[in-house]
Amino acid sequence: MTLDDDGIDDGIDDGPEDDTIGGESSETDGCPPGGCLDMEEETSTGNQGSCASGDGECNKIDLLFVIDNSGTMGEEQVNLSANFPLLIDKLEELEDAEGNLLVPDVNIMVTTTDLGHPSCTQFELPGYDPAQGAPINTACTTRIDQFTGLGDNPPSFPQACTDACPVAIEPNGNFIHFEGDDTNVPGDNIQGALSCIGPQGIAGCGYEAPLEAMLQAINPGAQWNQGNEPFLRDGAVLAVAIVTDEADCSVRSPNGYAYFTDSNNDEFWETNPATMTPQATSAVCWNAGVECGEPDMNGVYADCNSVDNGVLHPLTRYLDYLQNDLIAGQNKEVIMLGILGVPVVTENNDEVPFEPIAGGVMDLVYREWNGAPYPDGDILPGDPGTAESKKFEFSIGPGCTGEDGMGGFTGQAIPPVRVKEVCEALNTEDRVRCCIESVCDTDFSDAIGCLTGAIQQSFQPIG
Repeated sequence: MTLDDDGIDDGIDDGPEDDTIGGESSETDGCPPGGCLDMEEETSTGNQGSCASGDGECNKIDLLFVIDNSGTMGEEQVNLSANFPLLIDKLEELEDAEGNLLVPDVNIMVTTTDLGHPSCTQFELPGYDPAQGAPINTACTTRIDQFTGLGDNPPSFPQACTDACPVAIEPNGNFIHFEGDDTNVPGDNIQGALSCIGPQGIAGCGYEAPLEAMLQAINPGAQWNQGNEPFLRDGAVLAVAIVTDEADCSVRSPNGYAYFTDSNNDEFWETNPATMTPQATSAVCWNAGVECGEPDMNGVYADCNSVDNGVLHPLTRYLDYLQNDLIAGQNKEVIMLGILGVPVVTENNDEVPFEPIAGGVMDLVYREWNGAPYPDGDILPGDPGTAESKKFEFSIGPGCTGEDGMGGFTGQAIPPVRVKEVCEALNTEDRVRCCIESVCDTDFSDAIGCLTGAIQQSFQPIG
């Protein structure tokens, strides 16, 4: 993001170094600014017996939300908040292999995409600390100042909090827990608690790092994953929901930050059309982490794929833990929902797990920005931007444009190459474990349906 969007500037402080995260060992791999939790080299605890074994007896679900809290996420958080009650309803309606109500044993934890990029530090609101994967367990009404963005003439979306959380309700602990009538939520108002802790505001860093935030949240050494009541539990289905409108920017610190601020490392910068000089913006996240080749005469790329240029953490960091440690090592079922910058899904499977079968990723086109007014081009009404200024900010063109159904717009979203690849890698020939829906949709109920459908499928015996 540029300074006008999210308060991003280009000063840098070296973050602390860490050389043993997620099985990696390199002086360029490390913690985000301010420190982070080290992934243990050995996290596998052996075959714990889980829903993946098809024994039909387990009922544990550990559900993590990683929610983008940058300045462009106001409308999307209003939408998400409206669907939190539906999520609780669907979890309570899950059935076991015999068709009986499962009465699931559920943990729900919420964190943000903010890992604390040093270019954002000076613009943080008083009292605000990047979550770095830690749980957010306070009602949004106590964080209402974070629903106004950063920079000049900032957007403000307090309704993303107040519409869903008229009365502050918080769990007694780091996350929401419930199993039948047993819960850590006062008054047993689970829907109300999730609607209060779920909204994350729009004052977070515009260099979103959802993959790293996910990894730190499910770090087995984290305080909230320790003790008698951990979030991450042996034998539980792990479901991760990532909600973001931009490309993953999980920087390989400390050296990776230099590619955002050091003019000697400007190979991934775009030219500012106002000054005709290179400058670091969110485009660095795309240019350093994705490779597309050359566009055709219409500005369309044949395909775009993740690439390791030493700036962002390689995707093996996340897949090694999810696939090797959790799925293979612990026989744990792992499911992912991405509400991301893809076209709106036009049809879902009418059978479990209700995955998208038309639109969405299947209609995703990687292309350059079109400077014509929308809908012939990408410039929305009232936006003074041009194709050149949008390329400067984001590099790649939008994966989708959100319309509110009343003639207005909810924004535009960048295609999700890195998160998409991690999510889709969880699929197998006999099981859909990845659901990708559009952050530009006006209703996230189908996304919730696919997430809970994939969870439901986990409790069925594997034939």
